[in-house]
Amino acid sequence: MRSFAVPLALAADVVCVLAFVVIGKADHETGLAPTAVAWTAWPFLAALALGWLVTRAWRAPVRIWPTGVFVWAVTVAGGMVSRLATGEGAPIGFVVVTSVFLAVALLGWRAVALVVAKRRQRAV
Repeated sequence: MRSFAVPLALAADVVCVLAFVVIGKADHETGLAPTAVAWTAWPFLAALALGWLVTRAWRAPVRIWPTGVFVWAVTVAGGMVSRLATGEGAPIGFVVVTSVFLAVALLGWRAVALVVAKRRQRAV
């Protein structure tokens, strides 16, 4: 894996989490001020960092299994636990939407990256 792949993969994961937060806040009209976005995003960004540490994602950041699946699971579970711990709540509908959106985003970009890499290998 090229040296820039790890920071790009981490950045892609962060963008996925931030997209989830911004889309959700815009949809619910709860404000897009940087502090509002940061307050909603921090539990998921912290959990994402934990997911990267637990899986040692930097070793194979584009792999869907196990890296992507476990990064996704830790991000969702950790984000929900943090929300509950801070009194924000985690209604079942929110858990489902979060799980589905982050699965599509965090696993989806990895799937696209793998397809592109395989096509490049065939072309060589």
